[in-house]
Amino acid sequence: MSDPAPDWLLAALPAVPGGHAGLAIGRLAQAQMLGRGGLALTSPAFAAGEALDPSFTADEEDAVAPPLEWTAPPAGTQELALIVEEPAAAGGPAACHWLVWGLPGQRGKLLEGEVPPRTGKNARGNSEWLLPAPPRGGAPHSYVFQLFALDLPLTLMPGAGRDDLVRAMQGHVIGAALLTATYAREEEGEGWDEDDFE
Repeated sequence: MSDPAPDWLLAALPAVPGGHAGLAIGRLAQAQMLGRGGLALTSPAFAAGEALDPSFTADEEDAVAPPLEWTAPPAGTQELALIVEEPAAAGGPAACHWLVWGLPGQRGKLLEGEVPPRTGKNARGNSEWLLPAPPRGGAPHSYVFQLFALDLPLTLMPGAGRDDLVRAMQGHVIGAALLTATYAREEEGEGWDEDDFE
């Protein structure tokens, strides 16, 4: 089981059902760091709390990571890191979908499908965007994009794991921002089918 989520994180993510305790930001940040200096994380592809387009999920063959944009981080930021996790039910560990670091400590963005400077191993053990694939016909799953402003550049090599990245960032986070998305998959046979147009 994960450590209990702090109250400030529960308040920041009221729409995310359960699982807050497994998120990296609960271990790495504090209430005053969230949005510090106006730091904000957004996406031109979805608004906070909205559903991901299938083009960013396992439901499309050529799916890629969604585009992201962020404002200028707090003064003293040397580097930015991003962790995307899917909160688990019943307070279990979150599933890591993306580990990114080496982002310049300034206002910036990642384009749709862009390969970041450095990436680490996701929950499947590969260094890429892990395509969301919740069970078909179930409730929407949540995906929490966590951006961290760090007061030093990380020396981690590409391919490091989530625990390695969290350890390297411990005590060096000076600002953070959150962005959430959801995704649900229809039951097989639901929705439009090519045969419907014949």
